[in-house]
Amino acid sequence: MNNELIEQKSWWKRNRKWFVTMCGIMVIFIAAFFSSGMDGMATDLVQAYADTKLYENALEKAKSDERVTELLGEIKPIDKMAIIEGQVKYSNDNRTVNSTIRVKGTKGKARMDISANRINNTWNYTRINIRIKNPPGKKQTIEIETGIN
Repeated sequence: MNNELIEQKSWWKRNRKWFVTMCGIMVIFIAAFFSSGMDGMATDLVQAYADTKLYENALEKAKSDERVTELLGEIKPIDKMAIIEGQVKYSNDNRTVNSTIRVKGTKGKARMDISANRINNTWNYTRINIRIKNPPGKKQTIEIETGIN
């Protein structure tokens, strides 16, 4: 019987094909991500996720509308997933926002469309619409009176 030690190849020699291939694929994905404009959308979602006052104040205005509470019932607070699932677009050096998020009530579901301008760190709403989707028999859009903050 031969008692000589078997010398194994180094990690690099065993895995270099996979490592180089995976690095190449990652570089392609990262280049595609930044060239497609997705980085801007990701930045907008992160900012919207951090700025909950924008949605909380708009939801309070929607809750004060009799037609909304009549059709949707008691509206539940907006959870963080609703913001991530929604759409958001900041512009004008992050002082203007257009966003759509889902809202749930005890009687149905809807989407809330928001347009607002930030003036002196306060959101002034130019548009708040509630688009009721479910139940289908009550499908309609309700424009919320925004007034001046």
